Amino acid sequence: MFNVTLTMSYHTLSYPSHMLLGSRNMCKLRSCHVQAMPPSSVILNAEESGNFYQSKKLHGSNLASGIKGEPVSPLISHGNGVGIIGGVSVDATLNFLRRIVELSSDSSKGGGESNSIPFVLCSDPLLNKEVLSYEKAHFVSGRSKVEFLKLDSSPIVQNLWNKRVFLENSGASCIVMPCNVSHSWYEEVSKGCSVPFLHMAECVAKELKEAKLKPLEAGSPSRIGVLATNATLASGFYQEKLQNEGFEVVLPDRATMEHTVIPATEALNRKDMEGACNLLRIALQVLLVSGVNSIILASDDMRDLLPRDDPLLKKCIDPMDALARSTIKWVRSAGDNT
Repeated sequence: MFNVTLTMSYHTLSYPSHMLLGSRNMCKLRSCHVQAMPPSSVILNAEESGNFYQSKKLHGSNLASGIKGEPVSPLISHGNGVGIIGGVSVDATLNFLRRIVELSSDSSKGGGESNSIPFVLCSDPLLNKEVLSYEKAHFVSGRSKVEFLKLDSSPIVQNLWNKRVFLENSGASCIVMPCNVSHSWYEEVSKGCSVPFLHMAECVAKELKEAKLKPLEAGSPSRIGVLATNATLASGFYQEKLQNEGFEVVLPDRATMEHTVIPATEALNRKDMEGACNLLRIALQVLLVSGVNSIILASDDMRDLLPRDDPLLKKCIDPMDALARSTIKWVRSAGDNT
């Protein structure tokens, strides 16, 4: 069982882990495993199944609780609420939320609050750390997909699965996971899900199919490059989804990974933004020379390295944008059917 504390915060995320509630233009922060508590809070106990039970209201430093009461009503009462499982990068998750808000505003016909999207966000620093460690294990080795699958990811899968169930029981009618490497376990995490669970790579592939790209070479299929970390590439889900839509997939070769992509990630970790940016440009140019129509920049960290006016970005596709657009489409469609 884990505790979730409603803090009614509209500002800084100051607790070890948190759950963000969004409804219309408001946000409510829920903190998990709290060490401190505001003067007045309500404890929600959630079992591994994701069921909520409300404990008595607490005041001051009275932290002793855990008494099960009546089941708590779903956190989202709307029929088009979105459940979000946060990614490795908190910044990337927040950027996804900003994109959702922007797209929601852009597609709003009346410009009123009624067009905003209700959502629940689960962000867990412990899970983020586990996934990041798993991803880093692939930086140097460049393991194959078979070797990748041999690594023990069961704790990560269970954690992601618990959050999925938690979001379902929170009233979410659609679930998204704005994180590239987390999609390595999409099949396990989404198994048995009672609501639509959007796949980021599938969203990208469908948008590219709808764009009706013209092949650069007559008689050949359109070629799409994918630039990502070893962990994401080894899992193969981008290759699978793109090939299902008839695209030829081009990946960085071993030399490009070892001399540009991996060093770029290492430079980024050292906060050497200029070095990381230069290496990323080289990796993108190598893929473009191979004759691709577009490049999917499937890295939560590298995405924001290049300036917005960089010509190379015109050839790049941000999977987060595709996922956000697909989420908005689903929300609007669900709203029309209710």
